Amino acid sequence: MFRTLRRRWYVLVLVAALAAAGALQVLRPAQTYVSSAIVVLKPPVTGSQPNQLANLQPPLAAVSYAAVQHIASPAGAAELRAAGVSGTYRLMPRNSGTSVTPRYLIPSLQVQAEHADPAAANLAVLKVVEAYTKRITAMQAEQQIPEKARMSVTLLVPPTAVAQTGTKSRGLAGAALLAGVCGVAAALWTDQLVTRRNRRRRESADAGPVNGDEAESRVPVAAGAR
Repeated sequence: MFRTLRRRWYVLVLVAALAAAGALQVLRPAQTYVSSAIVVLKPPVTGSQPNQLANLQPPLAAVSYAAVQHIASPAGAAELRAAGVSGTYRLMPRNSGTSVTPRYLIPSLQVQAEHADPAAANLAVLKVVEAYTKRITAMQAEQQIPEKARMSVTLLVPPTAVAQTGTKSRGLAGAALLAGVCGVAAALWTDQLVTRRNRRRRESADAGPVNGDEAESRVPVAAGAR
C-alpha cells in the first residue's frame, strides 16, 4: 500500500489542500452567542406559607414540564416563529439531583437561545419566556382557577449573551483524521483505475491493428472451418 501511496502522491496533496481549506473554518468559525436565563414557577401565596420560593413542590415541576412539552411541540414552535423567534433555542428543566441520579423536583427552568447577534439572542430568550408564561396562564385559565390561587412565573436570572467558543484542537483532529482516511481511499481508488486503463492499453497494443488483406484472408478460412 505504501508503494501505491508514493505513486499517487498527487492525490494525497490534493486531499491535503482541501483539508487545509476546511481547517481554516475550524480555526476561524462564525461567531455565535448563547443567551441564557432562568425562570421559576411559583405557587400562590398562602396564609401558612407566605414565601413562595420556600414552597416549591414537585407537582409544580410537573406543570412546568407540561408547558415545556407544549412549546417543544410543532404548535409551540409555530407560535414562537410567529413571535419572531429564529435560530436554536432550548428549554431545560434544572436538575435538582446529581449527574448520576438526576431529579427534576424544583420547577426552575433554564432557557437558552443561540444567535449571531447577542442582542437578538437575548430577545429570543425573552420571547421564549413570554411564551412559557402565556402557556402557564392558559393552562390555569382552562381549569378556571381563580386569579389569587394561580401559579406565577418569575424571572430569576435575566438573559445574558456569552460568546460561544468551541475546542479548536478537537476540530483540527477531526479534520486531520477525515483527510487521512479520504486521502488513502482516494489514492488507492485512483491507482486501481489507472492500472486498469494501462492494462487495457497494453492489451490493445499487443493485439495490433488488423489491416484489410488480413481481414479478407480470415473470412474464407473461417468459412472453410465451418
